[in-house]
Amino acid sequence: MDGKPLFESERLVFSTWTPDQLDDVYRLHNNIEVSRYLTGREETREDAQVRMDEWAENYAKHGFCKFRLTRKSDGAFVGRAGFGVHGPEDTPELGYALLQSEWGKGYATEAAIAIRDWLFRETDHDFCWGFAYSANKPSIKILRSIGMVFTHTEIEEKTGQEMTFHKYTRDMWHG
Repeated sequence: MDGKPLFESERLVFSTWTPDQLDDVYRLHNNIEVSRYLTGREETREDAQVRMDEWAENYAKHGFCKFRLTRKSDGAFVGRAGFGVHGPEDTPELGYALLQSEWGKGYATEAAIAIRDWLFRETDHDFCWGFAYSANKPSIKILRSIGMVFTHTEIEEKTGQEMTFHKYTRDMWHG
């Protein structure tokens, strides 16, 4: 990945990552409030490197990843949003995380809409998943607000916690 901007929303720029941006990933995921519903712990620099390696692999293999988010107005790093892969068919899984200082500004919803639209505009995928721990009410609210439809819950094996799954299909998209 080369860090080039790929697309924009009203206030955000979505780009790939460069190795020198490891500190941003670390700063984002080293906050327990941000990582509470991801890994449940403050993540290390090594965890950040694993994430970046996974995102680079996903981008090379699938053409998508968890993109770097910067604010258009000043270029400041605000978080990440994009797609991971889920299941044996590597179905796109929509996800986002923002620096805690950027919460409450509408960036997560704006990013979720932008990546949803990007997926259907730029790829031939027929649907994507969005899921969150059932206790993560703000994330579930965002998934529903962008038109994703509840499908089911599952108990995550690693944590024993309930996950709430949502789906969005190409047929639902009005882009």
